[in-house]
Amino acid sequence: MNTSQELRNMLRQIDRKGYPAYKQLRGTYRFPEYVLDIEHVQGDPFAAPSKVSIHVDGGTAAFPEELYRLPCQKTALEDTLLREMGKQLRTVSFQAKGSGKSGLMSVSSPGQEVLERSGCQLEADTGNLILRMEIGFPANGRTINARELEKILFDFLPKCAGKSLYYKALDAGKLQKTAQLAEDQHAVRNELKQRGLVAFVANGAILPRESGVSSRPMKGAVPFQSPPSMEVELTLPNKGKIVGMGIKKGVTLIVGGGYHGKSTLLKALELGVYNHIAGDGREFVITDDTAMKLRAEDGRSVRDVDISMFIRNLPNGKETDVFCTEDASGSTSQAANVVEAMETGSDVFLIDEDTSATNFMIRDELMQRVVHREEEPITPYIERIRELYEEYGISTVLVAGSSGSYFYKADCIVQMNRYVPADITEFAKEQARLCAGTDAGADALDSPAFGKPAFQRTFSQNRKLAGSDRIKMKTMGMDGISIDRETINLRYLEQLADPEQLSMLAQIVKYAELRIFDGKKTLVQVVDHLEKKMREKGFAGICGDRGVYSGLAMPRRQEIFACLNRYRQL
Repeated sequence: MNTSQELRNMLRQIDRKGYPAYKQLRGTYRFPEYVLDIEHVQGDPFAAPSKVSIHVDGGTAAFPEELYRLPCQKTALEDTLLREMGKQLRTVSFQAKGSGKSGLMSVSSPGQEVLERSGCQLEADTGNLILRMEIGFPANGRTINARELEKILFDFLPKCAGKSLYYKALDAGKLQKTAQLAEDQHAVRNELKQRGLVAFVANGAILPRESGVSSRPMKGAVPFQSPPSMEVELTLPNKGKIVGMGIKKGVTLIVGGGYHGKSTLLKALELGVYNHIAGDGREFVITDDTAMKLRAEDGRSVRDVDISMFIRNLPNGKETDVFCTEDASGSTSQAANVVEAMETGSDVFLIDEDTSATNFMIRDELMQRVVHREEEPITPYIERIRELYEEYGISTVLVAGSSGSYFYKADCIVQMNRYVPADITEFAKEQARLCAGTDAGADALDSPAFGKPAFQRTFSQNRKLAGSDRIKMKTMGMDGISIDRETINLRYLEQLADPEQLSMLAQIVKYAELRIFDGKKTLVQVVDHLEKKMREKGFAGICGDRGVYSGLAMPRRQEIFACLNRYRQL
């Protein structure tokens, strides 16, 4: 390991040389309170910024163990430190001048969700801290401006780190509240399992967001208030008693007029699989962490999926127990999405009528009389929804605005009226009884029986990539990822909360291509292997010890499955 003075001397030696001379700086350097690791140096001032990391010894960082005793508390602490470092860096970024990205200083920029990120990691057993970031090494044209980089590394960076990465420099009370909130959120998740709930929405929660492009809470929004019949009281380790709406296992229907908050509630439940920061308004909107949002997805690739529980006896004779298509319709894509979600082990399906294929969701009685069952290959979801729960323990929370047919199937019916929920189960069931025999949902015909789909699919390597360690990867915002120019479309995976999760999915696909796919392991075995590697070594289990940079966030098991299922080249 080099000293910081040696780094200063090297900077002065390469000043005004051609930009590639910066690569001599790669290595580790001991500063008074931390070690600086220059891991990757950009090849050009206009290229992606250089990757550096700051390593702080646990004794120097000195965060009390009670702040990161639980894994969720550790993630919350890392998230807080990352946000604080980002706040400090924004005051100095681009103060060092030059061409291209000269002077840029940045870390990950978390949203409202608390995610495990590569940008800041704390070792639970030692308290050692790693913060990863990007710095644009300054240049004039393509000539090194070492004096400006010296300003960054010896002035700006130590000051920002000093205000962000040490317990003594931070608000101890705020850190304590962060740890307590994470512990309480964890307690609610445990309570869901013990009480037979799939979700909990606290009274006073703010569900509407600021705008379609902002996930911050809307000012002046109507606070959530549970219907009295659905109220659940929980006792949390720190907050004490908390009251809110408990959604029980089974079939729950959310109804109401347009713009009254149905989809807003469902969206909050979708993202309730993650913890949220204090002040978000959804801190205690907690959903079973296996919950999967399902929708139609026209045009997606489907490979060897058993969709026969929903679609069979196609006129062209095509098999549906190992169904394949490169261009799925709305109904076949949603059928595949349901079956693939079962494969992930999801216990809860979240569905919005607005984003579903109508013919997949419902066939009214008149249509059944005109087009006989033997002439219709689709068994709609309404005819499977009870079986999914009663036979396989899979609950459904469904938003419906135009069809009352699901009233017959639901255990609980919630009406949203100006963002205020009401339990109308008894009233809706009574109306359904009055309409029985004349309305769409009265089970006029028996549904064909089905067995649980077989999940024995195996995948081999993409032959173009086999044996190659140089796989080009690119993330396209929230739309998808590119693996050697093959695009994996992920825009309809609505529970992906951050582009950094897509970056990690790209790394996961690369790792699986090179090390796991062998034509023998099933997809479940592949994902189990991936999760084991990440549990044991975190991001390094997939990226390698020297391959972990800032800009990665952990996806859930469900999104790993979904990404691999949409990879056309497998």
